[in-house]
Amino acid sequence: MKTQNNTVLITGGSAGIGFEIAKLFAQNGNQVIITGRNAERLKQAAAQLDNTTPIVSDVSNPADVDQLVERLNKDFPTLNLVINNAGRAFYYSLSEDGIQASDKAGEEMTTNYLSIISLTEKLLPLLKKQSEAALVNVSSIVAFVPGHTTATYSASKAALHAYTQAMRYTLAKDTAIKVFELMPPLVNTDFSQEIGGINGISPTVVAQDLLTALETDTYEIHVGNTATLYKLFLSSPEEAFLALNTGR
Repeated sequence: MKTQNNTVLITGGSAGIGFEIAKLFAQNGNQVIITGRNAERLKQAAAQLDNTTPIVSDVSNPADVDQLVERLNKDFPTLNLVINNAGRAFYYSLSEDGIQASDKAGEEMTTNYLSIISLTEKLLPLLKKQSEAALVNVSSIVAFVPGHTTATYSASKAALHAYTQAMRYTLAKDTAIKVFELMPPLVNTDFSQEIGGINGISPTVVAQDLLTALETDTYEIHVGNTATLYKLFLSSPEEAFLALNTGR
């Protein structure tokens, strides 16, 4: 997959991993569109980037998604790279009283999984028109090994992993659309501070690994110690679970 002269959509692009990906792609000669729910944060982020258009849009809101797709078809007909990065996470113990885990799981599943299915389905006709196109779903190391304080978040990322594998296989049959999955470990962002994000890797590393993977058509991208934990998971899921959960 080429990494220059693309038209790139990045959901959740105003901060963290999404912002660093947007920054790298903008610097690399691409037209970038970033979305997010907070208009002011989005405006501030876009002001720091070249060739970048901010669009206020909540991926979990069906009306917002429809408006986004309509605008993309109208104003960005060359869209050929979609990076599904927007995410939602709650950190809590399953043993807590009154935690309302089902409500939290519903929000996580909607944002991290169901919204991606919806947006992808609605953008496929546009992507199919391009000579080269790609989807990138940002999941996580917890798609393989769940965190005990991120149980329902982990489940949403595991669902996304399964969907991504199936979509990759399906689209490879009769389209030019490639499907990538970006799987970071703990990353130092505002998003992860509750679980020790200060000890995580820089989001710039995640962005650079994505760029390299696109250039080499590496479809499942194990960033940092995701690769190590994945190998351990293949040999012993129990040891991998303990390694992730006692390491935080």
